[in-house]
Parts: sequence; structure tokens; C-alpha cells
Amino acid sequence: MKTNPKIDSLQLMLTDLRTRNEHIRHKAAFKGCQPEFQSLVTKLISQLEQELTSEKKLLRDN
Repeated sequence: MKTNPKIDSLQLMLTDLRTRNEHIRHKAAFKGCQPEFQSLVTKLISQLEQELTSEKKLLRDN
């Protein structure tokens, strides 16, 4: 399967966002913004997944 740097970087970013970073989550909880933080993470994951799907489709079509 062909790959490209953009697909690799999107996959790495998604892995990073899905990994529970307790230090960052603790800071969000301490500042009282845990729900907002989690909402942003969810939105970012969704956006990056869409971009990854598009990039994979472009790669297949070429």
C-alpha cells in the first residue's frame, strides 16, 4: 500500500489525541474546563478522521 507523509502525520495526530494524557486532563479539570476540553478533542478527532479519509481516497484514486 502506498503511503504519504500527510497520511502518516494525520494517523500520528489521531493516535496522540486518542491517548489519555492525564497531565493535560488534570490541568483542564483544575481550571474547570474539562467538558469544553473534551468537546474540543472530540471535534478535532472528527475533523482529522475526515481529512484522513479524504487523503486515503485521493491516494487510491491516483
